[in-house]
Amino acid sequence: MRKSFLQTDEWLEFQTAVGRKTFRFDNGKIGANIIRHDLPFGKNYLYIPHGPTIQFDGIEGGLKHEIGFFFKYLRELAREQKSIFVKIEPLSDTITELIFDFGLRKSKKHIQPHKTVALNLALQEDVLLSQMHHKTRYNIKLAQNHDIRVQLSDDIEIFWNLLKKTTTHDKFYAHEKKYYQKLLTLDGRLKTNLLIAYHGKTPVAGAIILMCDDTSYYLHGASDHDFRNLMAPYALHWDIIKHLKALGFLFYDFWGIDAQRWPGVTRFKLGFGGQTIEYPGSFDLPISKFWYFIYNLARKIR
Repeated sequence: MRKSFLQTDEWLEFQTAVGRKTFRFDNGKIGANIIRHDLPFGKNYLYIPHGPTIQFDGIEGGLKHEIGFFFKYLRELAREQKSIFVKIEPLSDTITELIFDFGLRKSKKHIQPHKTVALNLALQEDVLLSQMHHKTRYNIKLAQNHDIRVQLSDDIEIFWNLLKKTTTHDKFYAHEKKYYQKLLTLDGRLKTNLLIAYHGKTPVAGAIILMCDDTSYYLHGASDHDFRNLMAPYALHWDIIKHLKALGFLFYDFWGIDAQRWPGVTRFKLGFGGQTIEYPGSFDLPISKFWYFIYNLARKIR
């Protein structure tokens, strides 16, 4: 079974580096990165992104027994950490079917995107262009006519300034600056690149991409709304695609589409073509029923 970068040792180390408490369950059969997310009033929940993973070939006895042992561990850990609930976002429907009967409830609150679109980078450039929406091809050409230039960068200040403009205009959530600084230090199995699009000497758009095995992910992006007529993000991502092809990557995952929450961003990403992938969704394992009720009530009021 394919393993998400969110379930690698390197991602767990990164989460620890940005200040979150982390745990790892791995008995050779079932594995899970577990990250504690703190809440107001001293509360928290435990989170398993794109997991757990199950090594079906390594389980000789009863599968239900092994999963039951894993959930026993989760409940004990959650009580030890005084967690309200455990949030699990499985990578596949197979995992979801196996774990759902162990007290999980479907949740409307997602941490990771529940749907994404990925490009097959094994295709030739002309084929990739032909599969794009005609408006996307037009905007790539328009940006090129405006002499948009894309460069690799290690200057977090440039990206941070662009991100502040993006969050102000589009009301997007952003992490603290140190999060992106730590992210750009990854350079092992998980490696990150920052690419900046310039108009002349002015940075107008940027993207942080994460590379793992044969796939690269568009994790974070930013642009200057004052230069929106230049269509810089289109040239930026076309250059990223060509850059990744040259490095031998097989897939480029745009990492998240949602037509209701992010209609503009979703149209932009879908315009590049590719295959839409949908994940099973988000599931909660309540530990404290009272505080879980309060948590969900607070979310509805907010």
